[in-house]
Amino acid sequence: MKFETLGFHPDILKGIQDAGFTQCTPIQEQALPECMTGSDVIAQSQTGSGKTAVFLLTVYTRLLAAGPNTTGKPRALVMVPTRELATQVADDSEKLGKHLAFNTVAIYGGVEYNKQVNALKEGVELVVATPGRMIDLYKSKTLSLDAIEIFVIDEADRMFDMGFAPDIMYIAGKLPKGKPRQTMLFSATIDENVRRLAARYMKPDPVMIEIEPEQVTVDLIDQKIIYVSNEEKLDVMITLLKREEVERSIIFTNMKRTAEMLGVKLTGNGLPAKVLTGDLTQERRQKIIEGMKLGKIKTLVATDVAARGLHIDGITHVFNFDLPDDAANYVHRIGRTARAGKSGTAFSLVCEDHVLNLPEIEKYIERKLEPEWIDDSELVKDIAPAFHHKRRSGPPQHGQQGRGKGSDGRQRDKGGFSKDRKGPARPARKTEPAEKVERIEPSAPVEQDGQVAKEQGTQRRPSRERGPRKEREHAPRRERKEAAQGDASTGEGAVREQKKPQQQAGQGEQAQKRPFERTRHHKGRKEGRPAPGLGEKHERKSPSTRHSDEKRHMDRARHERHESVKAPARAAVTEQSRPKTAAHGEAPAPVEKKEKTGLLKRVLKFLKKK
Repeated sequence: MKFETLGFHPDILKGIQDAGFTQCTPIQEQALPECMTGSDVIAQSQTGSGKTAVFLLTVYTRLLAAGPNTTGKPRALVMVPTRELATQVADDSEKLGKHLAFNTVAIYGGVEYNKQVNALKEGVELVVATPGRMIDLYKSKTLSLDAIEIFVIDEADRMFDMGFAPDIMYIAGKLPKGKPRQTMLFSATIDENVRRLAARYMKPDPVMIEIEPEQVTVDLIDQKIIYVSNEEKLDVMITLLKREEVERSIIFTNMKRTAEMLGVKLTGNGLPAKVLTGDLTQERRQKIIEGMKLGKIKTLVATDVAARGLHIDGITHVFNFDLPDDAANYVHRIGRTARAGKSGTAFSLVCEDHVLNLPEIEKYIERKLEPEWIDDSELVKDIAPAFHHKRRSGPPQHGQQGRGKGSDGRQRDKGGFSKDRKGPARPARKTEPAEKVERIEPSAPVEQDGQVAKEQGTQRRPSRERGPRKEREHAPRRERKEAAQGDASTGEGAVREQKKPQQQAGQGEQAQKRPFERTRHHKGRKEGRPAPGLGEKHERKSPSTRHSDEKRHMDRARHERHESVKAPARAAVTEQSRPKTAAHGEAPAPVEKKEKTGLLKRVLKFLKKK
């Protein structure tokens, strides 16, 4: 069937011709008549069958019939699971709507908000969005859903696989309920999740259109497997890529690290290849996809992130460097070739690590894969240097710089960082042993007027440099304190050292016995016991031992005070209770009254009251 027979607007037909479409595909032939009437449609069709043109042509036809947009708010919303699919749908929209006055904007994460926000402010008719960024803009009141008339969910089964079901339900619940709305749902497989979604947000009894399930379309692809060892895997891959019939190819791996290794190795063997993984920025990913579409890139190495929703025309070969763990992913991968009725070839390398995935794949596609063998004479050896994986820490977060780079992009000093993380660590401070200061001996002559001391005090001692902690003298606390404060710059320390012998000489014999000085090191010692002299090393006790000694001393002092108070009181009580004996007729001997101290007075007064 030709598009002219469907009654499209002339401006829409011009866009169809510009896009190179002449005949309708099976899904277009069956779905377009139903969709253009405004019915809710559930279409099951394989990837690359032309279903994107179905909902885009339907949107343009319905918007033209509804008249110009006076509100500036979007009237059609298309939800897709991946960024690549969003950009692809937006590009197809520009081609098909080239001659129409409709604006389209693609909304997806990984890029700045400003460009997308500005496009929405200018006014658009069609929004193609991924769920995450779509919800962000809706909650910030940047995107309005009040005027949505057509709601499309593309790759619905993929949405559920990627965990977007709650987001889709949230968005569908925010659509206007009192206005008529057309909902179209496209999926490669119709399972229970898709049916539940359709029953909740679509009209009763939607139109069901089922084209061949995706696994049946693999009949158009020449599929082969090659049994290889892990050591020969890379050599076989190079051999296949150097065949003449390989024009444009995509190589799929299970891991990002494997894709990076393969990209380096192929380039080192004269086969330039680009790597497409989830670590790339959106700008870099888009640049690689665009280069592949324009034919500038012949070989693309990708993980499953590009296995679905990526439409690149002219792919002749698909290579599975690793057999996928999921059988459905095998069909999605090889579906990159043989699109729009064309033929293609798919090679899968079966090694020891992934050979157990083969039975599930063959069961899923309901056919046995034919093995192919490569002669040793055809095998091309790997000549590229060894690959060393560079460990990445991920893209730098907001407000941070990449590892080893400064704000200006230059390499940062590898000396490390200080604790506050504000810059490179400072170099180790050069330390020299502190100069010894000669002290004046006590026997030095001192005049009465202090003239000699004054002259000596004017001589400044050299500045002390702080050396390493290990090199300091382990002097007592008192000595270090005097060395730091007393003998600073005025020479007062020397004067004190000279005055000490005079003071000691004038005190006589008491000067020979130094009074006890209470410090925290000597707490609890009895008076009269000499304290350790300056420069002497006294034995340090552990905290527990010092604590027990102090407690014992305090208990002993408390007991002595208690006994000193009780002893006079007991003596007084005993004296009063003792019977007084005297000779008959003799007067009692006068009792000598002693002056009572204040404490004793209070004790006796208390006892008398009792």
